[in-house]
Amino acid sequence: MREWWLLVGLLCIPLLAVYLHIPPPQLSPALLTWRSAGAFFTFRSNNIFYRETYGAVGSSDVVILLHGFPTSSLDWYKIWEPLNRRFNRVIALDFLGFGFSDKPRPHRYSIFEQASVVEALVSHLGLTEQRVNLLSHDYGDTVALELLYRSDHNRTGHLTINSLCLSNGGIFPETHHPRFLQKLLKDSSFLSPVLTRLTNYMVFSKGLGDVFGPYTQPTDAELLDMWTGVRFNDGNLVMDSILQFINQRDEHRDRWVGALTSTFIPVHMIYGPLDPVNPHPQFIFLYQYKCTWLCNNSPETPWLNLEKIYLVFASACLELYSILPSRLLPSSTTMSVRVSCWRFSWSGLIISFGPIWIDPSFDSLTIFPTDASHC
Repeated sequence: MREWWLLVGLLCIPLLAVYLHIPPPQLSPALLTWRSAGAFFTFRSNNIFYRETYGAVGSSDVVILLHGFPTSSLDWYKIWEPLNRRFNRVIALDFLGFGFSDKPRPHRYSIFEQASVVEALVSHLGLTEQRVNLLSHDYGDTVALELLYRSDHNRTGHLTINSLCLSNGGIFPETHHPRFLQKLLKDSSFLSPVLTRLTNYMVFSKGLGDVFGPYTQPTDAELLDMWTGVRFNDGNLVMDSILQFINQRDEHRDRWVGALTSTFIPVHMIYGPLDPVNPHPQFIFLYQYKCTWLCNNSPETPWLNLEKIYLVFASACLELYSILPSRLLPSSTTMSVRVSCWRFSWSGLIISFGPIWIDPSFDSLTIFPTDASHC
């Protein structure tokens, strides 16, 4: 009996060794095109990938796009052109440890460092005196909140933020529910080096596919591109270190949630209520509670009110649904927002992105379904 198990073990060892050294997938034409359209700058001896395009003539507006975990700036490719028609400059980067950027190891990845990467990019592009709009998703939401904190506290080198748009990020630790593999990777110092090597495309695609809405599932090619971005430069081996951002959210909750609830900068929230990581209704209830607290305790900010928060529910019927590559509302109707005499649809939010101040005399926000033919 012992000899049988020994034989199996001897056979498995070389097979496992081969498996753990499977080369990463080749870059697809889409990834090659994306990389060739971008450039690199150096941050603390590491190469950071970014892409920048000039768009709307006559506009000076700049938007910086902050992607989620575990993907890259490619998250934004479906809405790049619509944004380019609205903004003078559209900028996206791959955070350190993601996409085409360097992925040093061992390394202590942190939200603070990623915020510094964004500030360094802004300086590199000569935008330190420019007011910028931030559009973020997931992991990028927390980076955006650190940038917001620095901006509001006039930290050296901070961005001058014109407006902030957050989307489906775990900004409240108490309503954030990481996936099972994420929990293992972030908390298991013994298992995580093994798990990062054992994670493969099948595990990745299943885990990531679960956080997409049923009507917004990515294609196999899109999932493979996401996985290729992770595997590029052995990025799968740093996932456990990057995932410490979940623990950092707990540790620095007061700093980042406090920045959200005390800022004078216009903030938009885009939320897909089928999000399994930040589930409905807990997330929205807490978000509303925080905004209500601010309204009741900060009379100098009358424009911010529970009834005056932009809660935009996206649906797949719109061409811009992919602003969130995941977690969108599966509905045959568009959710639009009527504020006073203005109406903002999902695409309208992009067109009108900027410092939109709500009339303090307007007492209610109505969210109503609109016929999808009007999209």
